[in-house]
Amino acid sequence: LFMSNTPVRKPIEIKISTVVAVAAILHDASMPVLQEAMAQMTGGAADYFDDEFAILDIGQLPHNHPAIDWPALIGLFRSHRLTPVAVRNAPAALEAEIIAHGLSLDVVAKPRMAARAEAEAAPAPAPAPAAPQPAIQQATRGTMIIDTPVRAGQRIYARGCDLIVTAAVNNGAEVIADGSIHIYAQLHGRALAGASGNADARIFALSLTPELVSIAGVYRTFDDGFPPELARQPAQIRLVGDRIDILSLSPAARA
Repeated sequence: LFMSNTPVRKPIEIKISTVVAVAAILHDASMPVLQEAMAQMTGGAADYFDDEFAILDIGQLPHNHPAIDWPALIGLFRSHRLTPVAVRNAPAALEAEIIAHGLSLDVVAKPRMAARAEAEAAPAPAPAPAAPQPAIQQATRGTMIIDTPVRAGQRIYARGCDLIVTAAVNNGAEVIADGSIHIYAQLHGRALAGASGNADARIFALSLTPELVSIAGVYRTFDDGFPPELARQPAQIRLVGDRIDILSLSPAARA
């Protein structure tokens, strides 16, 4: 009986993969208003977005908002090179309608919202002696450490924790963390901190010439080059309001 040592190749393999998507938070459901807002945001630039996936967050819509025109809404974002893939904070009454238009439901956010609602509805416990509050949010615990270069086409995601990289992040590479990102080398690729919405997360690097940086979904690209006064020196990136702020960590600059 002949036994082959050739491994059987499966027609399909399913593996867990991290997909980064921008969040589009809607405050209005009127299509003319949204069309005007997108035109102003992009300045008419056809390449303002780069075919990213988008999650449509409808949790901020007023209760009396008009019916959502899903085909028109999806078409609007696609016309600006954003591909809607899911809806966040959708009421139960809209779930079937959303699925019928080919969108998924952002189920990750729902348990957090439910837990928050239960906590608010629960009776307050008896007062306890005050204790010092930690300066760091407990949402991000632990650290992932990467000791090898992150090369073009690679993506590293530190889920629920900080990320430390002790080697270079090359052009075309992407590092993501729900907490802060610390790069003890050169950052040439993309770095996205606070990926789960932590606006207090930061990005630190010994040398900065990145393609893109993001904090809690607010991002900044450097198509015209990184600020020369901050390039290739230690710096930190943080979120101030809706603005990405870059600060030098060089001793001379801080003196």
